[in-house]
Amino acid sequence: MFQQVAVEKPEFLTLSSEGESVPWFISTVLLTALGLYMWPHTFGSVFSAQNARIFRRNAIFMPLYQLIMLFAFFVGFAAILCVPGLQGKDADLSFLRVSLQQFDPWVVGLIRAAGLLTALVPGSMLLMVSATVLSKNVYKVFRPEASEERIGRLAKILVPAVALVTLIFTLYSTSTIVLLLLLGYALVTQLFPALLFSLMPNKFATAWGAGAGICAGVATVSYLTIADVKLRAVFPFLGSLGDTNIGVVALLLNVVVLVAVSFATSPATVAREQRA
Repeated sequence: MFQQVAVEKPEFLTLSSEGESVPWFISTVLLTALGLYMWPHTFGSVFSAQNARIFRRNAIFMPLYQLIMLFAFFVGFAAILCVPGLQGKDADLSFLRVSLQQFDPWVVGLIRAAGLLTALVPGSMLLMVSATVLSKNVYKVFRPEASEERIGRLAKILVPAVALVTLIFTLYSTSTIVLLLLLGYALVTQLFPALLFSLMPNKFATAWGAGAGICAGVATVSYLTIADVKLRAVFPFLGSLGDTNIGVVALLLNVVVLVAVSFATSPATVAREQRA
């Protein structure tokens, strides 16, 4: 299969010289590694672990589940030759198109049912976590007198609301599923610096610093994505380094803001200013 792809479609087996180039690929792999446990439905497993040993064991073995992605890669490369003309968002349909060509209708039905089920499990977890975070970590901050019962009702109402918003974005998005996932990683990985600094013994990072860093990182990713700003175009002297994943760029800014604001709001700094 790879030999045929190399002969007929060699561009699919090489990284481009601009855009999704080598620096983009390396920075994207780094971003996904740092952000793996930043997803709310992933780090939630920490709270259900019996002890630290079990959590460490899970941290070792859970990434092995990603090996199943190899089979998805194989199907995608097979679709390059079997299903010509898959461009842009149509590439997301490669697995179904290959299945329609190779299997009987009843097998295709089983494949689609399995795909729906596998989407429901993580999708439902993400919806519930998102609704809970919005109700408990956002709404309750502004309405601290709200009861737990009211927070629970609001979370239930927000589940279909969040689902509707995500559906609209999905239908009108021009990005592929993979690019949407990488955008999600660029956003959730902005939690990583705050987590890392919170584990340090001197507790240098303050709540204000962590919050400011996260806001700066998320705002950077959002702006560069919505405005479609390319670092290579803005800073041409960077060359191929201008293709670095925007999530990593936002992460660097996140750390700078976190350190600066934490230093300005640390108890020692505040005490010195009060004495002065």
